[in-house]
Amino acid sequence: MNGWIWLMMIGFIMVIMMLLLKIFLLKKSANEIKKAFIEKTEQHTNTLIRISSHDTDMKELAAAINTQLQIFHQSRQKFEHGDLELKEAITNISHDLRTPLTAIYGYLTLLHNDSCSETEKTYLSAIEDRTKALKQLTEELFHYTIASSDTEELSLEKININGILENTISSYYMVLKQHKIIPQISIPDKKVERLLNENALSRVIGNIISNAIKYSDGDFMISLSADGTLCFSNHAAELTEIQVGRLFDRFYTVSSARKSIGLGLSIAKTLTEKMGGTITASYANNILTICVKF
Repeated sequence: MNGWIWLMMIGFIMVIMMLLLKIFLLKKSANEIKKAFIEKTEQHTNTLIRISSHDTDMKELAAAINTQLQIFHQSRQKFEHGDLELKEAITNISHDLRTPLTAIYGYLTLLHNDSCSETEKTYLSAIEDRTKALKQLTEELFHYTIASSDTEELSLEKININGILENTISSYYMVLKQHKIIPQISIPDKKVERLLNENALSRVIGNIISNAIKYSDGDFMISLSADGTLCFSNHAAELTEIQVGRLFDRFYTVSSARKSIGLGLSIAKTLTEKMGGTITASYANNILTICVKF
């Protein structure tokens, strides 16, 4: 009787050991699949996931994941190729339009110097305004494709954010005055220095100020913190939280501002992230706040 008990115990132990070995091999295969999956999705490679296990179910799982990975890689290649073609097309179109538009704008300016009737002056002013707007749009397109290009590297150096902020605000003084916006500015006396690109930072700040000019109800608050956070706030009662959530999307335009193609804040986001910073937008109590942190 004792012999049967020992045999049963030994058999039971062997079954447990076999199950533990099976579990160990399954966990090993699962970890191999997990590690390979992460590598395949992060890298531009068409290689397949391979596992050491001969378990039928795990091999079928790896095969199913490989099928989906191939579909994913094909979709990503199509997207990247299409996105690259779009950027190249925009660059070429904007480049081709810049020269003739500059010439047209110049000739319109010359026509203003000649004697003409008030009606003709009105027509010329209207044409000049639309030409100027079109020229600005082509410039915006051109700068967007340059900023979003993966080959466009930004050279970084230690710069004084205080000075760049003050200079950029000064360059928008007349535009702010025309829109009857008097900004409230808070800048610390101590220099806030970071490794950034001066031209890129100026464009980021400028694009945010331009956005505030479009949507502000008349007020504008600008602040720089000692930790390198730049915040721009203004009342914008016509905006909604959904619109604010899409402000950084390329080509997105709020319906109340059709003089833009919605690239200003998208460019600001791209340049900020290229310099290692973050940019966010929030909306509360009808106040739009855009913060840039370096």
